[in-house]
Amino acid sequence: MESNVYERSEYTVTEVFGKAHASFWRRLESPGGWWSSAERVKIAEEVRAAPECRLCRERKSALSPNAVPGAHDCATDLPDDAVEVIHRVVTDPGRLSRKWFEQMTAGELSDAHYVEILGILVAVVSIDSFCQGIGLQAHPLPVASAGEPDRHRPAGAAMEAAWVPMIKEDKAVGPEADLYGGAERMPNVIRAMSLVPDAVYTLRELLDAHYPGGPSLNADGRVLTRPQMELLAARVSAIRECFY
Repeated sequence: MESNVYERSEYTVTEVFGKAHASFWRRLESPGGWWSSAERVKIAEEVRAAPECRLCRERKSALSPNAVPGAHDCATDLPDDAVEVIHRVVTDPGRLSRKWFEQMTAGELSDAHYVEILGILVAVVSIDSFCQGIGLQAHPLPVASAGEPDRHRPAGAAMEAAWVPMIKEDKAVGPEADLYGGAERMPNVIRAMSLVPDAVYTLRELLDAHYPGGPSLNADGRVLTRPQMELLAARVSAIRECFY
């Protein structure tokens, strides 16, 4: 995908957006840490299909999602647990629970598989929402390439307060030495993906594009002030039922 993909938009879109988004699609078409390239593309396809799932709509309107039995309207042949994770996070993130997470990762779906799903999901939703906001269709999904996942589990990842292991800033060493770009502090929403380093690199690029100033969210040179940014972010997060 070319970095000037947004030139046809009626709005002025700086090149940094196109570069960051194109970078993610290139990553998606390659094998990841725990999913093959074909599976990663299918995860993105399932992310886009989740809002139209009948079961998800019925669960969303129910007092408890557990009160509605049935099967998801799947767009792919991904494992059932993977489809459940994708659909629940996309359509009903405000009611996730640790018990649910432990059930999802009690079988073949490991915590690393789970984190890689979330990394892809967040990127796809972010980029698709951006396209929708400027009146463009979502990008076509890339063609999968050959190869197997490397199944690399960072040695510095350890349990903290989250449901999954994370890498502290001072533990980002060895293959993960540049994971945080030398930053002494990294937002937890980024560190939460560190069990799968590829997801961190993607989110860092998206953060730098969507939030000039990066993790510091420095408001210098921007139209909106920092309080205005926080107000908008809090409101959007509430509407989207941001679990974090």
